[in-house]
Amino acid sequence: MRVLIQLRPSPDVVAAVADPRRTAAAADVADGLPGVLLDPSFAPVAVPRPVPPAGGDPLSLNQPLRFSLAAEDASVLVRGEISDDEAAVRLALLPALRPDVVGVFADPVIESNLTCGGDAPVGDWHDVARLLAVEDLAGEGLDGSGVALAVLDTGINTAHVTRHLGREFTLDAARSWNPAGVTGKAGEFEVGHGTMCAFDTLIAAPRATLLDVPVLLSRRPGGSAVDGLLSDAVAAFAHLRTVLDAQPEESRALVISNSWGSFSPRWDFPVGSPGNYSDNPAHPFNLIVASLDAAGADVLFAAGNCGRDCRDGRCAFPDRPIVGANSHPRVLSVGGVDTGGERVGYSSQGPGRLDGRKPDLCAYTHFSGSKAFGDDQPDSGTSAACPVAAGLVAAVRTRWPASRLSPAQLRTLLRRTADDRSEVGFDHDYGYGVVDPRGILAALRRRSRA
Repeated sequence: MRVLIQLRPSPDVVAAVADPRRTAAAADVADGLPGVLLDPSFAPVAVPRPVPPAGGDPLSLNQPLRFSLAAEDASVLVRGEISDDEAAVRLALLPALRPDVVGVFADPVIESNLTCGGDAPVGDWHDVARLLAVEDLAGEGLDGSGVALAVLDTGINTAHVTRHLGREFTLDAARSWNPAGVTGKAGEFEVGHGTMCAFDTLIAAPRATLLDVPVLLSRRPGGSAVDGLLSDAVAAFAHLRTVLDAQPEESRALVISNSWGSFSPRWDFPVGSPGNYSDNPAHPFNLIVASLDAAGADVLFAAGNCGRDCRDGRCAFPDRPIVGANSHPRVLSVGGVDTGGERVGYSSQGPGRLDGRKPDLCAYTHFSGSKAFGDDQPDSGTSAACPVAAGLVAAVRTRWPASRLSPAQLRTLLRRTADDRSEVGFDHDYGYGVVDPRGILAALRRRSRA
């Protein structure tokens, strides 16, 4: 069984792992763990320590937190394998045998969110641009200029996106990142799911700078070409923290689009286990997500394609399929509607597992756009809705960096301005409603005058 092991080594080792200018190996951090086969290809990742307000709960994600990467506070993650038939024993023994072991956590398979339906496209990306009021956004100077937009997926094919978009765009190879074992170059990966996501981000934010982060191309024994491990996302988020920290604080703008998730409890520890991912706010990845939000990044996740009307065949959670980081209170969890504003049948319904009020809102999907899967195939699933929403967020960030509008404030603005599709406000089908760019613009104008 693949696991992530959280350790608290000596402060000098923590400092070496946390410093992007230095290199530390897994053996430097965790040599000699009983019953664990360390993965030397996985570079150790520093995990910031959440610091709650006075009297607060350090495990609650619904409160103001700051995160410390100081050597005396942070911990370190390594990746390894333990025997499946001894997993429970190892979970109990490791912290007892090694006082530097904080915990052993699930490293579940993560997969892209593809639709289960074969319906024809509903409208095209020009309709989506109209619904997103792209001309109005551009008229206010909100086109994504200067905003870093990371697409964590299967990699981007720049030539394909340029050809079908009808214009060039900017991809920053220097700030892009590959998991261990992925050898392709940024912008030169095969046309597929990641190319679709990249295209869809550019509808609302044509001048955003894309970062190519192909986390779904890492390989595991028996895995397919479009799934990876959560540990690769952990490492990717650690890289993106260095990207964020390198930006001037007054103009900080980083949007992270994630059209993937965990579909099955088979790859997770049971709910209630300290190593569980799906329902556990203390899982290191869930803490890292919260730390990026606190540092000024906007994190978006697809809600998933496990809607009751048309479930993806891989959906194996019996209920509440929005799990782990996809249900995190510090992210925007995005469901899907067609260009007529109707929820698509495969869009996952809440409540979420980390936060019951999920999805947050819906964006457009199932339209003819990138043609990444063929000329007659739609950009579909909440996989398309998430980058559509990420592009809208990137457009806002053009003139509203995190120093002017924090990620939490922007999430609140998006929820309050959403076009409510129910009679009761929030619901578990649409969240707070469908994104409303004109409502967003009106709210930003009011904020500017305040």
